[in-house]
This record gives sequence, structure tokens and C-alpha cells, in this order.
Amino acid sequence: MEVLSRAVQSGTVCVSSQKYYSDKCNICLEGISPQTISKIGGLHKMLGLPDHGFVAIPGDSIQCLPECNSTNKLGASFETPCGRSLVKPVEYVELISSLKPNIWTALADEVPAWVSDKRNKTSVDRTVRWLDECIQLNRAGGSVFGSIVGGSSVQERERCAQEVASRSVSGYWIGGFGLGESMDERPALLNAVTDILEEEKPRLVSGLGLPEEVLQGVAAGIDIFDSTYIYHLTLGGFALTFPLDGVETNVSAFQSTNIGSDQTKVNLRATIYSKDASPIVENCKCYTCQNHTKAYINHLLNVHEMLAQILLEIHNTHHYLSFFRSVREAIKSGNFEQFRLKFSESKRYHLASEAAVACM
Repeated sequence: MEVLSRAVQSGTVCVSSQKYYSDKCNICLEGISPQTISKIGGLHKMLGLPDHGFVAIPGDSIQCLPECNSTNKLGASFETPCGRSLVKPVEYVELISSLKPNIWTALADEVPAWVSDKRNKTSVDRTVRWLDECIQLNRAGGSVFGSIVGGSSVQERERCAQEVASRSVSGYWIGGFGLGESMDERPALLNAVTDILEEEKPRLVSGLGLPEEVLQGVAAGIDIFDSTYIYHLTLGGFALTFPLDGVETNVSAFQSTNIGSDQTKVNLRATIYSKDASPIVENCKCYTCQNHTKAYINHLLNVHEMLAQILLEIHNTHHYLSFFRSVREAIKSGNFEQFRLKFSESKRYHLASEAAVACM
């Protein structure tokens, strides 16, 4: 519980073994088996990260949406390099026992927002039933988080939250976001769940990664975020650049020459950066900004050098975690709502400015 307590107090982004789990078939056939990982001592010892917190979340590959028709009453279906694989609760708990994560969430039947009401109701029924099975079978140790789904239905999310809150769990994992629901309907879905859950138990959410999405989650009472945002951002050659204390609206700050920039991030593959001798962000303390320029990273990206992604991920992770520190400071000072509104207004302003420049 010590790692869990630190995570909640810091409001950090979790180190997640979700991708690892979705590649289970690949590991078993081509790499290290779960049994070998167990003999080594779990993920912490295998990766040499004894002080890090690992979270096991049973989710589909980050490269595809859940295939809701492949899941049935016996277990959940996941995409693997060998095709879709059905995982039953007993198999899932055995895998968790091998990985030995600090936190693990119960098996869930996640569905995208566009499924029928009947399929959505079925996903809630299955998720609650699998939670009971996982609790009964639990030999894994660690902190068990109950899974909450319900798609885009406020009623089903409330029903699932009420069922999970009545079980003996250490916290809650709220899933099914980032699967087709709109930004406008998300606050009602989040609040429908968090209003029911016990305040002293941590709430973990997946699928919210954009800064504005994170602020939505924090406003609804989310404590921990599991996100692939930085991973996708880095793969695309993007670097985060938004100011961490909000963005001042300055008309002269936006120029039509800002190709590859949306005032939140810059695309360092763009030709405009090939001769830019400045760091990604002035006064940034990360290793990349302290030692390298946009021109160098642009060169590395365009010659497909692996170092480009390493340097980009160092910066993006540093900037993203600094954003979370700013959020925590705003909460402590009682200014979170002002911080959130300022950030949202700044984003809208720059989108409007970009549209105006495009029309010139």
C-alpha cells in the first residue's frame, strides 16, 4: 500500500503494464513466459525497478478498439500478435500472480460508446460478475481495484459504480473512456461514477490523456491517470510546448510562420525546424532541452534514428509530469478551477487565432 499511497498523494501518472498484458501471447510464444517472470520475482525485479509502482490493467492493444463481439460470458477477448485471445478470470488472476504488480484491476468487459443498450447492460453484468470471481480467486496480493464500465450510459455507469462500491476493493478503475464518447458528454459520465464512490479510496481512469481531458478528470475527482498519450505523441514526432502556468493571450504571439505548431505541441518533423538552434522549450530543465536543439531532433527524426524518440520521450515525459505538478499546486492553493478555465480559454483562443491566420 506504500506505493499506492505515494501515487495518490502525488497525483502522478501510473507506470502501467497494460501493454505488457495485451502482448501476453507474444511473450508466451516468443519471449519470457509468465512462469519465468514469477521465478525472477515479478515485473519489479525483471525490469530492475524496485521502487516503481506497476499497475496491471486488462485492456486491448493501444492500436485497436475493444472487439466487443469477441468477448463472451466466459471471459474477455484481447488482441495479440497471434490473433484475438479469450482470457478467463482464473487465467487472468494466475497471470497477475506472476507479474506481481502493486495495483491490479479486475477483468472488465469494455465496450465502445456506440453499442446497443442491451450490449452495454451485458458488459456491466459481466464486469461485476468477473470482479466477484477475481476477488474470490485472488492469490496475487497487491491492491485490487474494482472495474467500472457502462459505456455512454449514465444509468449503467451509476449501476456499475454502486455494485463495485459495495465490494471489498482497495480502489476503483474507471474504464471505457476514449472509445467514442464526446468531450461534452464526458463530465456527466465521470460525475455519475465519482459521486457514488468512497472518497477515501483512489480512483484510477484510463483513456484520458490530453491535458484538457486530464483537467476534466481532476475536476470530477480522479486521482490517478493511466495514459498512452506521451507514447503516441512521441511516435508522431511531436513535442509538448504549452506553458505550464496557463497561456497568456497575446495576438502577436501567434504568427503564420508557426508551421507544425498548435500552441500545445510542435511537430519536429516539419522543415521549419531543420535550422532552429533553440531547445524545444526555453528554460526547460529536462536533459533533452539542456543539451540538444530542435534542428538536431528534426535531423534524427528525418533519418529515422532511434535516438530521436528517446530524446523526445524524455522531454515529453518531463513536461507532462510538470503539468501534473502545476495541477497539484493549483489544487493546494485553491485555484484549480481558475487554472482549468484559463487553460481551456487559452486553447480556444489559439484555435481561433490559427483559423484566422489560415483565412488570410
